[in-house]
Amino acid sequence: MAKYLIQRAKGVEGSTIYTYTAPGHNECVCTRLFDVDGGGANEIEGGKMISGITYFIPGGGCDYGANPLESIYYILEGEMTLKTADVETVLHAGDAFHCVGGVEKSVTNTGTTVCKMLVCLLPPQK
Repeated sequence: MAKYLIQRAKGVEGSTIYTYTAPGHNECVCTRLFDVDGGGANEIEGGKMISGITYFIPGGGCDYGANPLESIYYILEGEMTLKTADVETVLHAGDAFHCVGGVEKSVTNTGTTVCKMLVCLLPPQK
C-alpha cells in the first residue's frame, strides 16, 4: 500500500477523477477526486477520506437532509446558502462548513455564477 497518491487533472493520463449523480442533488456536476470505492483512497495505507469538487449552477444545490459522513464543504468560487436546523447563512469563496455525520443541512447556489465547492467526507469509523 502507498503512503500517498497524486491525482492528475481529469482527462490527463493516469487520472481516476470521475463524475457521478449524487442523490438529492440538482443542477450540478459532482466529481470525485478520491473515493474508497475505486477512486484512490483505498490505495492509501489506511485511507478512508472521500473528496471531490461539485459545480453548482445558480439555483442548484442539495435537498435538506442528513448523511452519516463527517463533512467539510469549502467554497472555492461563488457562493452557497447553507441551511441547518438553527442557522441560515451565505458561504462565500474561502468560507468552510464542517459537521459531524447526521447533521441535517442543505446548500443552494443563490448567487449569479457557478459555485465551485470542495467536498471532503469521512465515513464513520468501524
